[in-house]
Amino acid sequence: MKVLLVDDSGLARRRVRQMLESDGYEVIEAEDGVVALERYFIDKPDLVLLDLVMRGMYGLEVLTKLRQLDPAARVVVVSADVQDSSKEMVHAAGAQGFLVKPVERDAVLATVRGALAEAR
Repeated sequence: MKVLLVDDSGLARRRVRQMLESDGYEVIEAEDGVVALERYFIDKPDLVLLDLVMRGMYGLEVLTKLRQLDPAARVVVVSADVQDSSKEMVHAAGAQGFLVKPVERDAVLATVRGALAEAR
């Protein structure tokens, strides 16, 4: 299974990449929303892990564009923003899940597995 990891923090991407690769996932990275949209259509990942607050294009905008261009896109938002209103917005925009930063390995893997299982 292929996961597109979108975060403007190289450290955050490295940490989550290690978690996913240790569980057998292939990981593609993007450092911003524009690159994420390009990588999505080039690499066709099974799931996108998407940071909410990034330079340039905000994660909610990326999520909305992904879902418009591919209604079947599977997206889990990863953010330090724990407000209920933010969680409600991303779920309303079509996200399959929400992870709170800093992420823990077990939570990441359980959420990824759950989102991918829903796709089957």
